[in-house]
Amino acid sequence: MMEHFVDNPEAVACKTVLVIEDEWTIRMLIADVIDELGHVFEEAANSDAGLAVLRSDTRIDLLITDIGLPGSVDGRQVVEEARRLRPGLKVLFITGYASSTLFERSTLDDGMYVLPKPFDIEMLSEQISSLLT
Repeated sequence: MMEHFVDNPEAVACKTVLVIEDEWTIRMLIADVIDELGHVFEEAANSDAGLAVLRSDTRIDLLITDIGLPGSVDGRQVVEEARRLRPGLKVLFITGYASSTLFERSTLDDGMYVLPKPFDIEMLSEQISSLLT
């Protein structure tokens, strides 16, 4: 887990995004988009590392998580704990599974969105921007 900062004089507008994704290339792609948007990010490669960040004092404005994660819990359980610890936290699920299959038995709460893999970088950028405004 590493913390990344943007060298930006307008850092007052910076938001912090926690990215929990086990695939390094996808995690770095998302991190690059966040960086280009002028925000900072925390990263975690599994659910346990992600939960540790969520349980810390680190400011988190948006959680981006895969559904299928290594660790003691899956992405949906991470989000349940995140929302318990940080009510109203905005969440973007990224998943290789069909969103209708994953969420057919439940609806997403306010501030929760799904972006299916593979996703377009422009679409990812627009979704992140929208969630952070």
